[in-house]
Amino acid sequence: MQYTSETIEEMVSYFSSLPTLGRKTAQRLTYHLLKKDNDFVNNFAETMKKLKERVQYCSICNNYTELDPCPICSSDSRKKNIICIVEEPNDVLAIEKTNEFKGLYHVLHGLINPLDGISPQDIKLQELIQRLNGVEELIFALNASVEGEITTQYISKLVKPLDIKLTRLARGMPIGGELEFTDDATIARAFESRVEI
Repeated sequence: MQYTSETIEEMVSYFSSLPTLGRKTAQRLTYHLLKKDNDFVNNFAETMKKLKERVQYCSICNNYTELDPCPICSSDSRKKNIICIVEEPNDVLAIEKTNEFKGLYHVLHGLINPLDGISPQDIKLQELIQRLNGVEELIFALNASVEGEITTQYISKLVKPLDIKLTRLARGMPIGGELEFTDDATIARAFESRVEI
């Protein structure tokens, strides 16, 4: 599509390069910014600059933070001997919203995926191995995918000699889900993960 402005085209291209944003959404966002006053646009641009300048990886868990170590790793109320392994920082947010987990996290920033050329060296795996002294349990909270399973198995074999308890989140039927609309793999996993009442 040819826009009346090269700058509009450039902005649409930038927005549409972001995950889950197609060209139509990118176009709507661009036009929305054009309607906003200069203060809003300047603050938006300044916040994007601050985001890149200030946010970094926590030196312990690899979550995004402005403070190092992050507030979770530096908290005295967290259980230091339990680590929950997640793929991305947004997984930490999802778990934290439940207020159920009181241990620490380790963010891998990806999963092992040989088909895409992602090896164990491409994720934050060595950083995990370096933190295992005194850890009693590793909880795998990785996505239920082939890549998640490969990563879980790889890490499990790596830490097996260390006598650390290895667990994973239960998988199965979602609350409010209907059996007839649930896929076969989820039903099978629900049977495997059933608990006594």
